[in-house]
Amino acid sequence: MNKLPIKPIYRSTQKGMTFLEVLIALVIMVTGILGAVAMQATAKQASFDAMQRSLASSLAQDIIARMRANDVAVLAGYDAKNYGAGTFVASEPNRCDQVAVNCSSALMLANDQYEWELAIMGGDVTVGVDKKSVGGLVGGQGCIIGNGNSISVVVSWQGRTEIKDNKKVDTCGTSGKKRRQVVVEAFII
Repeated sequence: MNKLPIKPIYRSTQKGMTFLEVLIALVIMVTGILGAVAMQATAKQASFDAMQRSLASSLAQDIIARMRANDVAVLAGYDAKNYGAGTFVASEPNRCDQVAVNCSSALMLANDQYEWELAIMGGDVTVGVDKKSVGGLVGGQGCIIGNGNSISVVVSWQGRTEIKDNKKVDTCGTSGKKRRQVVVEAFII
């Protein structure tokens, strides 16, 4: 009988990956890392914008609470423009922050305006020996628009990215594509 010769099974001598496989794996890994870094940067920016919006909303509610606590007769005194421009902070009023101090409605109004503007500018949160302001809104400005007992409190600030400015209240804050606004309407009785 004629036997056919048995051929040995071909065994590869290759061990490990080829250079092309390594390059493809590196490209995929680097793309994933860059995506994670970009996502982290976007999340940090969105977190900052959310913090600014939350602070603006809190400031609007703060001045409404102050207005409700004061005498209705001085309500028109709150209707002033340019809170946050240093108008009221420049002249510190007699502070109504002590129990023993007898504050009239007019003194309470001046104190409220002073404290609200200080909060908008971030002057109420300081750090270091030189008392550098670290709080407040970026380019913050507040406006109170009154119509009898109905009021609108507008808090404007500058965001980090450009958006379409829908000009809710065009007279409050520096208009532009980075302007953000919170408008709170209330009724004071």
